[in-house]
Amino acid sequence: MSGHNKWSQIKHKKAKEDAKRGQAFTKLTKEITVAARAGGGDPAHNSHLRLLLEKAKQVNMPLENSQRAIKKGTGELPGVSYESFTYEGYGPYGIAIMVEVLSDNKNRTVAELRRLFNEYGGTLGESGTVAWMFERKSIITIKTDLSEDGLLELLIDADVEVDDIQNMNDDISIISDPKTAMRIKQILDTIACTLEDASIGWIAKGKVELPDEKAAKAYEFLEALDNHDDVQNVYTNLA
Repeated sequence: MSGHNKWSQIKHKKAKEDAKRGQAFTKLTKEITVAARAGGGDPAHNSHLRLLLEKAKQVNMPLENSQRAIKKGTGELPGVSYESFTYEGYGPYGIAIMVEVLSDNKNRTVAELRRLFNEYGGTLGESGTVAWMFERKSIITIKTDLSEDGLLELLIDADVEVDDIQNMNDDISIISDPKTAMRIKQILDTIACTLEDASIGWIAKGKVELPDEKAAKAYEFLEALDNHDDVQNVYTNLA
């Protein structure tokens, strides 16, 4: 199976560090609020919300934070109205970028993103600029003693088709069609493993490589985007 790109590894490590400092809470509560508004506040009937609540447990976010975010989404509590947007463009040296945001002020957010792109020699494009280079996939990351081959055999025996299983340091990521996410989660519940993350994201169909010096600047740009308060996820085709 293919390996994760370096940006995925950087994001994964950064997410763990942010979780330890509680910095993941703000972005996660936004996501929970929007998911509850879109699909209702009952996780039994809202698969996206259910995945987010699993993630909240993994980063030790207090239960009351999740409940409050859900109630804001369903209108039981007053709160800021966030909208989700996906922006596309080219970063330094032509790398393709997909940026998912949750914002209460679209004009402010897009102006700040355009400034960041320009600052690093990139260009924020129109809808469809680079989306054709990516596919929407489920990404479930776990910690387990099973090998990649052992995990793949388990899923095949359960008649579940996956696109890829990738080893990322001590964790394993399972990439599949979003429709199979909950079935995979059910299978994982039967083995000894710890859920590290579960999300639906953009996976590049092909990867591009840059020399070390240029790649370093590209990763600096990706981290600058990821650190923006309104940015939820950043995806790239950089290897």
